[in-house]
Amino acid sequence: MPTTTLRTVIGLGQEPAVLADSTLILIDYQNTYVGGVLELDGWRQALDAGADLLARAREAGATVIHVINDGGEGSPYDIRAEIGRIHPSVAPAEGERVVVKQAPDSFVGTDLGELVDAAGHRDVVIAGFMTHMCVAFTTAGAFLRGDRPTVVASACASRPLESGGTELSAAQVHRGALATIGDLYGVVVETPADLG
Repeated sequence: MPTTTLRTVIGLGQEPAVLADSTLILIDYQNTYVGGVLELDGWRQALDAGADLLARAREAGATVIHVINDGGEGSPYDIRAEIGRIHPSVAPAEGERVVVKQAPDSFVGTDLGELVDAAGHRDVVIAGFMTHMCVAFTTAGAFLRGDRPTVVASACASRPLESGGTELSAAQVHRGALATIGDLYGVVVETPADLG
């Protein structure tokens, strides 16, 4: 039996965002996730897709906002140290804002909402690390504040998790998070090329 999403039931659109008419939000592309205890499966491919997405957004003239998590000095999210910095392949260009957060929803306790509003677009394109955590919660946050999120799947990655004694692969966690997003909170596309 085919599945029906909540988006379909309540009449929300399935059209992905057009980069030229959107704000791009890149979440937690930090060195935290490219090695060590929090290394993500598929981080290199996701970063490559993120770099492609960033280049396309810049070419389209989209507003770009980078978000990073600050977990404090000595943590894997220490933005004062190399481990917490944004990976060079998606480093901010001059004039691109960097929002520092401390919660999975990037809108909580930050000026991200004001920056998105100032950019003047309801459509937001979201990608980053980790799919099941900050990408999912920021997408939900954007939806709940009235934005129209589109998430780029190939530019996101997760890590394996355990649930009720069952080991879930990173791919299962990633796809499960994307399914949750696509059920209600946003449109999911596979690659940057799938955006308008």
